[in-house]
Amino acid sequence: MIATEIRRLPIGAAFDRMPFTRRHVLIALALFVAFVIESWEQVALIYVAGDFGTAFGVDEAGVGLVLSAVALGMIPGALVWGPLSDRIGRRPTCFWSLIAYGVIAFASAFSPNVTTLMALRVASGFALAGVYTVTFPYFLELLPTRSRGRATVYLSIGWPVGVLAAIAVSVTLGDMGWHGVVIASALVGFWAFAIRAWVPESPYWLATRNRQAEAKAVLRELGSPDAGEVFIVGVKRVGRPLDLLRGELRRVTLLMLLLNFTFNWGYWGLQVWLPTLMRGKGMSLDATLGFAALSALVTIPGYVSASLLTGRFGRKKVFLCYVVAAVLGGFFFAVASTTAGLYAGNFILSFFSLGAWGVWNTWNGEFYPTAIRGTGYAWATAAQLVSTTVAPAAVGLLLARATGFTATMLVINAFMVITALLALPLPETEGRGLE
Repeated sequence: MIATEIRRLPIGAAFDRMPFTRRHVLIALALFVAFVIESWEQVALIYVAGDFGTAFGVDEAGVGLVLSAVALGMIPGALVWGPLSDRIGRRPTCFWSLIAYGVIAFASAFSPNVTTLMALRVASGFALAGVYTVTFPYFLELLPTRSRGRATVYLSIGWPVGVLAAIAVSVTLGDMGWHGVVIASALVGFWAFAIRAWVPESPYWLATRNRQAEAKAVLRELGSPDAGEVFIVGVKRVGRPLDLLRGELRRVTLLMLLLNFTFNWGYWGLQVWLPTLMRGKGMSLDATLGFAALSALVTIPGYVSASLLTGRFGRKKVFLCYVVAAVLGGFFFAVASTTAGLYAGNFILSFFSLGAWGVWNTWNGEFYPTAIRGTGYAWATAAQLVSTTVAPAAVGLLLARATGFTATMLVINAFMVITALLALPLPETEGRGLE
């Protein structure tokens, strides 16, 4: 009888020879819809803001606060759910987060006053933060190494699809008022059951918990030819937030936090107030919705192009080129004096800024080992959400002081310039196995 030597491999090696299978397509569909839901919820009320503003008798500043409420709740939510996903797993985090969100969002549709609406929107944001924080690291941990960048950028297309869904629901259910839009948003919480049925637990996470049999079973489902080996991980201790600021990770973490803040400001500061800015340029409400829908559509080829390029040139080069191109588009949009110029400038800005976001969603999840990946992504998400909360109010203040369209846009655009500068020192991760 010949003894067979059992090899001990780093868990990332199990993904190096793994093919991209039909099971990955099903996983991608489940998490893609989850990201659509996340996008939809954050923009759903933007297009019916006038309705609830009138219903509750609040001005633009009050509307801005309501629009920021979900992001406000997601900040502490991300900081809780991220480390929790490192402890209890990616799958239960997604499931319970989405279920809780659906219940709370449904209740918010029956708010008797703006204070109750604000409170429930904050609570629904806290719940939604779990699936929002874990979607991308979860997907990264289920993909073959060579497909990771390309596939994850495609997942990012869920954002413009969510924006288009929000616009479509606003148009379709507009006669029902903001209540109908919120109820429709709440019902998508049932998608949690699809995630639980179709998406297995991360083998990376299972290996960190020394659940070898379960990790091997998932790897076999995913088609890994190395599923029979014993897998080891570089970091076994479950992540703690302060681990992100120790050793070599400190510099990456600080740059990552600043970049998430400035990049999200550059996008969100415009997105929330785009309908108002366009109406200020003389567009009707219907024309503004059409403008926003076309802007969302043009981002899809932006994502696709970034996906095709990142595997060839790497995360860093593609990200930097796209951010710089977005800055140029933003400047052209800011100084445009004609409707055609506004369309052209915003389309360039949308194409390249969202393509860059697709690359960043992948790159940002690859900086940390599995044991603290959820925690690291939670901090990144929190930095984005601080920006998401502050930017609408800050831009609203600029508009209230009659700063003007061009000056407001140039302020927003400046944050994109800072984003490019912050990305320069970050390490390339293309083709690198996850730890």
